[in-house]
Parts: sequence; C-alpha cells; structure tokens
Amino acid sequence: MGTKTVDETGVKTDEHKTDEAAEAAGTAGSTEAVEATEAAGTADETGTGTPDTLDGTGTPEDVDVTGKTDGADGAEAGSTGVGQGAGAVVSAGLGIVSLTGSWVGTVASARESLMGQLQTSSSSNVGTLIEKGYGNAWQATAMWGGVFALVALIVGVVVLARPAFGAPGRPQAPWIKSVAWAGVALGVIGLLLAVLKYTDVLLGLPSTG
Repeated sequence: MGTKTVDETGVKTDEHKTDEAAEAAGTAGSTEAVEATEAAGTADETGTGTPDTLDGTGTPEDVDVTGKTDGADGAEAGSTGVGQGAGAVVSAGLGIVSLTGSWVGTVASARESLMGQLQTSSSSNVGTLIEKGYGNAWQATAMWGGVFALVALIVGVVVLARPAFGAPGRPQAPWIKSVAWAGVALGVIGLLLAVLKYTDVLLGLPSTG
C-alpha cells in the first residue's frame, strides 16, 4: 500500500499513486521520442529529407545535379578542340613543305635524273639529255610538291568545316581558324605552283634549238 504524507500546505498525497503517474508519463515520453527518431531516420533513408534540406520540388538544394553533365560537355569540348587544333597545325605544316620541298621530292628527283642518264647514251642529242636528265626530275619534284599542297588544302578545309557537323552553339577557337586558313592558303599556292611547273608554264626547260 502507498503511504500518505502531508505536505507543508497540509494536503495529503499518496506517494504510491504519485510514483505510478510519474512512471506512466516517462514511458509515454520515451515512446514518443523513439517514434520521432525512427520517423526521422526513415525520412533520411528514403531521401525525402526535411524542409531545410529540400526545395519546393523535393530535390536537395545542396546537390548539383548538373555537375556531371557539365563535366562531360567540358571533356568533349576539350577533345574536339585538341583535334581541330592539331589538324590546323598539320595543314599549315604541309603547306609549308609543299613550297619548300621535302626529302620525298628530293629522292624522287634524283631517281628520275639517274634513270634519265641510264636511258640516254653519249650519242644522244642535247635536247634529249636535258629532257631525260633534268625535265623528268623537275616534274617529279613538282608532282610531290603538289601532293603535299593538296593534302594541306584538304585538311585545312576539313578543320574549318568541322564545327558545322559538331554540337550547335559551340564556336571554334580563333587561333584554330587562323592556322587552318593559313594551311588552306599555303595549299592553294603550292598546288598552283606545282601545276605550273609540271606543265612547264613556270620555269620550263630551256630551248635547245
């Protein structure tokens, strides 16, 4: 049985009943705290979150959903720019080679000169000696110069036309355009000079008549 006590105000209280009421209140408070903790854990696991971490659409405000896409676009743009830049430099380099000459043209010229000497004899006239010894060699040099010029022209045009077949709204770097146009210009000049030399319009063989 509980014991009755008299407090300072003279009111009698039952200590046993008071203890039971306190225990019941403590049990109810613990149950509510456990339920609140479990609800919060479930919300975190399912990604629903709380009002301070969610915006109006239910997406966490501190999560950048566009970061992955931007990184992929940046990598693609970087790789495309590197390829176009390399193509522009190659075009300009081939254009310069077409005007200054290459070891391929030099070897071809020497080979044609040697073959001309083997095909002629000491009794051949001067015109035949010049044509076989020098004319064929010069034409071989012009032909290889024209080949390099044509390749430079094609590569430069491809680099300049590449943005039209890529992602829209992605401009080409100005330096790539400049170098590619230089390659195209050198290719046109080299190809023109090669054709003129091969047909003997420019620096033709001297007349022996």
